Amino acid sequence: MSEMATRYETVMARKGEIMKRALGMDYAQFERSPIAFDYEGMMGAHGYSLEQIRGIQRAAGVGGTPLLELRNITDLVRSYAEPGYGARIFVKDEAANMAGSFKDRRASMSIHVAAEKGFAGVIAATSGNYGAAVASQAARAGLACIICQETFDSRHVGQPEIVEKSRLCEAVGAEVVQMTVGPELFFHMLELLEATGYLSASLYSPFGVSGIESLGAELAEEMIALTGAPPTHVVCTHAGGGNTTGTARGLKRVGARTEIVSASVDLSGLHMASDTDFNRKSFTTGHTGFGVPFATWPDRADVPRNAARSLRYMDRYLTVTQGEVFYVTEALAKLEGLERGPSGNTAMAAAMSLARELPRDATVVVQETEYTGAGKHHWSQLAFARAQGVEVRAGDPADNVPGKVIVIPERPEQIHAQEADLGKMHRSYVRNALKHAGEGYRPTPEDLVFMAEDTNTTPATIEEIAAGLRAG
Repeated sequence: MSEMATRYETVMARKGEIMKRALGMDYAQFERSPIAFDYEGMMGAHGYSLEQIRGIQRAAGVGGTPLLELRNITDLVRSYAEPGYGARIFVKDEAANMAGSFKDRRASMSIHVAAEKGFAGVIAATSGNYGAAVASQAARAGLACIICQETFDSRHVGQPEIVEKSRLCEAVGAEVVQMTVGPELFFHMLELLEATGYLSASLYSPFGVSGIESLGAELAEEMIALTGAPPTHVVCTHAGGGNTTGTARGLKRVGARTEIVSASVDLSGLHMASDTDFNRKSFTTGHTGFGVPFATWPDRADVPRNAARSLRYMDRYLTVTQGEVFYVTEALAKLEGLERGPSGNTAMAAAMSLARELPRDATVVVQETEYTGAGKHHWSQLAFARAQGVEVRAGDPADNVPGKVIVIPERPEQIHAQEADLGKMHRSYVRNALKHAGEGYRPTPEDLVFMAEDTNTTPATIEEIAAGLRAG
């Protein structure tokens, strides 16, 4: 066995003790069985109320972002919707946060916890906006910061969006550790956590995900002030699940009865850990390569139990094509004067499709935007796709083939989000839960209740799925 392989095995064998110290909390106290755990107990263990979270974020320069009605986009949708249809569309402009995305909300809480517990610095493993948010908040708090990034394929070619985020992290003083795609990301993060003694600013910690609850509460309150009622629908770009989870929990905290719609770019057929596929996807987040696996097994994360559990909260899951998102990105800039990055525009594309099927008195809120820049801009993404041999053309977006063909719609009425099968995802979740519990494990009544809560179904539904899996 090589020296690197031995080192990898040694570090990974200690991951439990490393993460326990680096997260500043003991997850074992919440365990109830190989399947069930006290989710709400874990979520409340940090001890911060929603108002305290909002106060922490205000002090950190986070939150209070504008809620904008997109009248021109709404008029466009109504121009081709059936008579009486075409919901009003709004957007929460999270690009107004310190580092330009909603992830400032979760980063502000991680940094607050790190400072409160006396950590000298923080480490996060992310190729996305979260790295920039953690780096920005760490700079404000005077803490050291290391961001671990999967940046390159084996040819040392990096996606322009990821390289742009590296630049932003370094601009605010963080050290960025770049690596090629593969299993070493978590391994190197563990090594650094052990060597430095820093806090793990995980995307999936209870305090991080709770930081997003302020977003859901805020937009509900603003919609009530603007329209007299909470939104009928909120659309969340979905990847690891924190966005959907935190927003939905915040809406519930202020009593909003709102339908939660998750949205992802359909990148089916591409493997996120594949060296050859790595640069053939034009989105680093908000796609099915993360959205489906993390929904159907949240505990694949870098924490013992993931606070982001999207199936608990999503009422619908819509997918859109790459070309549809790029089209909507351009439309948002040209019609509303908002030049924003691709992640929030994933939800915007789904929202335009959704609004078309809803009555005019319905209200749809896209709950985030993100900043854009040279590397994140859709023109850069399309130029890079062409350089990787991906065909880019106008036509019917139904002809899109992830990693091979990006088809930009010719007309807005061609935007049609596809409905994901939540029942199929529920079955995958139960299959994964039983697999991780161990061969021959029979779920207890408490397990059935937990899995029902984790999938927003019923114990009877879970029992039926489990019986079908045993029979099949």
